[in-house]
Amino acid sequence: MSNILVTGGNGQLGSELKDVSARYPNDTFIFTDVAELDICNHNTVKEFIIKKEINIIINCAAYTAVDKAEEEFELSNKINHLAVKNFASIAKEYNIKLIHVSTDYVFDGTNHVPYQETDEPNPQSVYGVTKLAGENAIQEINPSNTVIIRTSWVYSSYGNNFVKTMLRLGGERSQLNVVGDQVGGPTSASSIARSAVTLIEALLKGAAGGTFHFAGIPDVSWAEFAGTIMDLAGLSCEIAPILSADYPMGSPRPLNSRMDGSALLEAYGIPRGDWAKDLEHVLTELAEKSDAT
Repeated sequence: MSNILVTGGNGQLGSELKDVSARYPNDTFIFTDVAELDICNHNTVKEFIIKKEINIIINCAAYTAVDKAEEEFELSNKINHLAVKNFASIAKEYNIKLIHVSTDYVFDGTNHVPYQETDEPNPQSVYGVTKLAGENAIQEINPSNTVIIRTSWVYSSYGNNFVKTMLRLGGERSQLNVVGDQVGGPTSASSIARSAVTLIEALLKGAAGGTFHFAGIPDVSWAEFAGTIMDLAGLSCEIAPILSADYPMGSPRPLNSRMDGSALLEAYGIPRGDWAKDLEHVLTELAEKSDAT
């Protein structure tokens, strides 16, 4: 039996882990968000972990407002870096297994092939810089006890995400301009949640930690992703691909977010999931939620 702390419990991944946790009645999952636990306060986190006898941490908490982070470096750094440093040091002190979720934004997106774990990070935004700082803190303090999962383009039936935005806009308009020169792997939060549980089991059996990439397949552009959303949802909205230069944002986005997932498959037997199949499940969940309201 394990006592598993899940931070960011109200986010996309935290919510999916709540669903997954029902399949593991012998383990105790403890979900927290900002109201229940200040992850930026080292002493508060340490006291909480000792009191609850936590032996596994899944850190889903993150500052993910990419554009807003450019103006809020201190807050982004507290959540994405300093809080992660807290978890790493406490996990080392009490021999706790730690799974930490990171992002494709640690890379600059200039590669012409999928990124591997050995590629040199070069973040171009405050969000990416602070997420990489969190990764580096783990590597310096407690690498052997920790798995870092870098993922991309996360979507689910929970929270705010690209899929839900496209569904809303697709129901309102006959055409949408969507960036077509940024390419990556859309990733369902449910597939990350399932993989996290597999990683827990492996770590408890003595598997080594490390940094791994996990994203959906096949790789597509945002415009192609949007087109599939419209098709599967039965919406007639036309998707018009545009260049990133024609849709300026507050901070730069990686043009290439493709990530090679072969290392995770080899180490833990976790394959990259088919995002279109996962998307069908998400659309069904959203329809059921809509019918229930």
